[in-house]
Amino acid sequence: MAPRVVAIEADGGSRGNPGPAGYGAVVRDPETGEVLAERSESLGTATNNVAEYQGLIAGLTAAAELGAAEVDVRMDSKLVVEQMCGRWQIKHPGLRPLAAQAAALVGRFTAVRFSWIPREQNRHADALANAAMDAAAGRPARTPTTGQPPATPATGSDPATAPASWEPRPSFTATRLILVRHGETEYTEQRRYSGRGDVPLSETGRAQARATGARVAALAPSVAAVLSSPLSRCTSTAAAIAGALGDVPVRTDDDLIECDFGQWEGHTFAEVRQQWPGEMDAWLASPRIAPPGGESFTHVAERAHRVTAGLLTAYPGETVVVVSHVSPIKLVLRDALAAGDGFLHRLFLDAAGISVLDMWPDGGVAVRTVNDTAHLAGID
Repeated sequence: MAPRVVAIEADGGSRGNPGPAGYGAVVRDPETGEVLAERSESLGTATNNVAEYQGLIAGLTAAAELGAAEVDVRMDSKLVVEQMCGRWQIKHPGLRPLAAQAAALVGRFTAVRFSWIPREQNRHADALANAAMDAAAGRPARTPTTGQPPATPATGSDPATAPASWEPRPSFTATRLILVRHGETEYTEQRRYSGRGDVPLSETGRAQARATGARVAALAPSVAAVLSSPLSRCTSTAAAIAGALGDVPVRTDDDLIECDFGQWEGHTFAEVRQQWPGEMDAWLASPRIAPPGGESFTHVAERAHRVTAGLLTAYPGETVVVVSHVSPIKLVLRDALAAGDGFLHRLFLDAAGISVLDMWPDGGVAVRTVNDTAHLAGID
């Protein structure tokens, strides 16, 4: 019979992130250290975080099957521990269903306590996870109970340091988003808030759009779609890019439109600071605050998320060019980098700057480039 209180040690990882993945979980008697249950499984291709959550789910399931009432969960994944404790947001959509499944299992116990432990204190689960990753990668499995340290860490594994005979064999590829801010306008040059007003490209902006088209064509000869905000400064930039790609059709999406700056439209930062000092302070302090008569960044983020989620579904493993404005692009990058809200007022995005983002179906994200402007050299 299992003790009333059990300890779960869980781990998971992938070699490549995403790459061959697996998890391990151990349920122990916290008083004696006796192993009451072990769980491990290969996951095919997945990310570190997905594998870590699967290890937690497996450990909680095993503890429930043993009839435990209270659980002490010990993991070396800071992200999983902090998210399950509610201190960190779960920003990646691929992790939310796993977190919800884990939360449902937590509800089956009288009490569940989460704590972070160093990896060296999680060696048993780490070894189980590595054996599962070996199987996922097609390598001979090692016996995890020998006490032999794993050849590579279970989490954060670097394929560059793995044995030369191993190569990741992913079962799916990322959807690549090439995020482009529109070319320069008269408002851009004057540093004025330009939201819903349809300010056209300037002569410099049109030259930037042509240069951006050539740059995108060099980055991605094969593009599945070009998506644009409906405002003309974006559609003109998108048309130049589509022409350089061989006349790929341009589709507009209202969710890509710029933030509505309300009464601040057409004003400079200094003018807004002088005329609306209190409103400006509140806006800078929270993305939930909208300019007078305008739209909050929180609402813009919801729109931007709908776009990226739809593209991941519609264009799996393909490349899509997205032409938009400062605010939607910043919010996509904020979430991709798991950054705080202060990021929104610290990142500068140039007119016609290019950022590149890879997204996997399981929630994995890799930001490749932010605000590349090398193609604009020599354009005045």
